[in-house]
Amino acid sequence: MLLVVDIGNTNVTFGVFQGEELARAWRIRTDTTRSPDEYGVLLLGMLGHEGFEAAGIAAVALSSVVPALTAVFAEVAARYFGREGVFVRPGSDTGVTLDVDHPSEVGPDRIANVVATRELYGAPAVAVDFGTTTNFDVVGPDGAFVGGAFLPGIRISMDALFSRATLLRPVDLAEPASVIGRNTVDCLQSGLYYGFLGQMEMMLHRILDELDTPAVVVATGGLADVIASGSPLVNHVDPYLTLKGLELIHRRAVA
Repeated sequence: MLLVVDIGNTNVTFGVFQGEELARAWRIRTDTTRSPDEYGVLLLGMLGHEGFEAAGIAAVALSSVVPALTAVFAEVAARYFGREGVFVRPGSDTGVTLDVDHPSEVGPDRIANVVATRELYGAPAVAVDFGTTTNFDVVGPDGAFVGGAFLPGIRISMDALFSRATLLRPVDLAEPASVIGRNTVDCLQSGLYYGFLGQMEMMLHRILDELDTPAVVVATGGLADVIASGSPLVNHVDPYLTLKGLELIHRRAVA
């Protein structure tokens, strides 16, 4: 079995692959104060609850955009699974050309998303990842990564709103019954839902216009189901696109 770990600023996402199939995945909150032992015990507990044994993990593939946790998870891989954790980096052999000004600056999560999007859904394509930031990653007609865009993420935008507007109470992000709200909760849900939906669609319209060729759009991340499902521009919602990209990169490395 292959253990894949995507270390993000908001969540750490784990998955176990049996062959080429994602057997199970988990999301936990990112906490830079946790030690390798804390993460190791937590991970072993989640695996054990689903019937997976540490001895069955043959390899560990990771991506990290949190430098403080990169070494932590390298130690988790070594101490709790007896494996050297293999981290995806801009110089990794992924089969995808990073056709941008500064390839060394491309985050490993973006690389994994681009690999999975191209291999699973084809090219040209746009991957939209709803995370701490909302990322738009573009795969050109030749399969190369050609760039994209970043926006402030949905959760941090909502957190900023509710921390500064003292009379507004937090609400769930959900599609409202109507655009015109008749109470504070409905007004908030309408503005948040349609605001983020419109933001995504405007970016996609401009990206697709600039590509000037039909392209598949794939949405991923914890809030992809909520926002992307409301747009006809999104062709696929794949919550674990990044994990699938890590598996594909690992598969290429051991081939």
